[in-house]
Amino acid sequence: MDKKYPLPPFTEETARLKVQAAEDAWNSKNPEKVSLAYTLDTEWRNRSVFLKGREEVREFLQGKWEKELDYKLKKELWAFTDNRISVRFEYEWHDSLGQWYRSYGNEMWEFDEFGYMQKRYASINDVPIEEVDRRLK
Repeated sequence: MDKKYPLPPFTEETARLKVQAAEDAWNSKNPEKVSLAYTLDTEWRNRSVFLKGREEVREFLQGKWEKELDYKLKKELWAFTDNRISVRFEYEWHDSLGQWYRSYGNEMWEFDEFGYMQKRYASINDVPIEEVDRRLK
């Protein structure tokens, strides 16, 4: 199996690199590319949706970015340990009717020894905003 650097155990520097890599990948809005960061049997909770496996993640992300238009994300390292990272994030997007939202949340990640994310638990809240109030462009 290929390795997905940086690998655990994480230092502050490598945890920040992992967070930035995730932010960059998600901002690509490419479900296939993003899904490759996760183990084949990855376990997710995203809001009230529970997913199991890389293919379910890919399908979920495809639907997400079909709904969340002009998506732009910013992640921030919150804490880390040996093979776990916690982040806070916000992202902005609009729906097909033009209503903008800012979504806030926290994620807890757990990685395998090859650097792939095996668990991702996300809590997210959406706040309607006016387009002029966007911060992430």
